[in-house]
Amino acid sequence: MHIHLRQSPAHRKNVLIIGYSLIGLGITGGLLSLLIFSHAHPPAAPQVIAPSAAKPTPTQVTSYTVAPDLPKYITIPSIGVPKTRVIQLGVTKNNQIATPNNIYDTGWYNASAKPGQPGAMFIFGHVSSWQANGVFYNLKKIKPGDAITIQRGDNTIFTYKVASTKVYPATQVDMHAVLSPISSSVAGLNLMTCTGTVIKGTSEFTQRLVVFSSLSK
Repeated sequence: MHIHLRQSPAHRKNVLIIGYSLIGLGITGGLLSLLIFSHAHPPAAPQVIAPSAAKPTPTQVTSYTVAPDLPKYITIPSIGVPKTRVIQLGVTKNNQIATPNNIYDTGWYNASAKPGQPGAMFIFGHVSSWQANGVFYNLKKIKPGDAITIQRGDNTIFTYKVASTKVYPATQVDMHAVLSPISSSVAGLNLMTCTGTVIKGTSEFTQRLVVFSSLSK
C-alpha cells in the first residue's frame, strides 16, 4: 500500500529550515538528504496482519516497563479501554508502520512524538480478531471532549482531549495529517484502528478510523 501526498508550502519551508540548521551543526550531506527524504515521504498506514488473541495476564500488564520518557499505558474511560500496554513499534520492510502482534496491546510508532512533547504521538490498536474484540473495538464510539490518558515510563500522566474523528479508505490514509498535531502549538495524540468491512479472503478491513486529540492544559 503506497500513499503519495503533496507537500504544502509551509511543510516545504519547515523542511528547509531543519536542513539549514543541521548544516550549521556540521551534519553531513548524506544524513541531511536522509532526513529530508523522511519528512517528504512518511511511512504508509499500517497494513494489518492477523493478530493473536492471546490476552496478556494481569501480571504481564502490571510488570510492564519502558524507558522513563516513553508511553507505557493508555486508558480511555469513556469507551471502556482499561489500562493497556503501549508497545514500541517501527516500520516494516515495506515502509509501513508495524502493528501490535495481539489484539489486547496498542502500538506506539517510535518515530512519532513522545508523551507531552511537540508534535503528535501516533498509537495503533486492533479492532478485533476472528476470536474476540480488540482493545480499540469501541473506538468508533469516542466523542469530542472525551479524555485519553497516557502514562509514561516514569509514571507521569498526560491527559489528551478528543477533538475530532475521521474515517479514511484503507488505501488513502493521509499520513501527513495522522502524524501531525491538530495545532503546532499543542502536543497531539492521534489514534488509529480498522473499521468498515473485512475484505473477503483477508484479515484486512476496508477503512481506517483516526481519532485526533490534543494535550489538555
